[in-house]
Amino acid sequence: MTGVTVRLVTLADVPELTALAVANRAFLAPTSPTTSDDWLTDAAQRTLVADALAKRDLGLAHPMVIVDVDGAIVGRVNLTSIVRGAAQFASVGYWVTESRTRRGIATAAVAATLSLAFAELDLHRVQGETLPDNRASQVVLERNGFERYGYAPRYLRIAGEWRDHVLYQRVNDGWTTPA
Repeated sequence: MTGVTVRLVTLADVPELTALAVANRAFLAPTSPTTSDDWLTDAAQRTLVADALAKRDLGLAHPMVIVDVDGAIVGRVNLTSIVRGAAQFASVGYWVTESRTRRGIATAAVAATLSLAFAELDLHRVQGETLPDNRASQVVLERNGFERYGYAPRYLRIAGEWRDHVLYQRVNDGWTTPA
């Protein structure tokens, strides 16, 4: 999808992110960790964004928002658990507001994130994990060249239960040791 961009999240995004969290609570609940009601406040979202930016400053994450062609923030995409040294990888996670799903937005956002991960952050591998029944998320990864490489029983606590996940990865075959 042309026109979809990703950019670093900022504290100025908090009101829009709070509105998205409120509007999408029921939609995201089946695929997300359990959150408390205070998660739906500007104060909680400000803390989450500040914490994510602090992790970025340490080189451990790269938190972003997804911006649609009309300039609206329509979701999040994040590189987390960045590991350097011999590993050189990160995990990607993403979501798009329910009102704009099935339009290629997540696919475009993940493509832009891969470009950043491989060209700017110089990672060798990006991995993504999905619930076994989350075919839409698997399609986003597959369209971006990710390959399924494993299955992790009881991998993450989602919606209050330890849930299995399908593991995907995309390897940067052009990666070379930085000078």
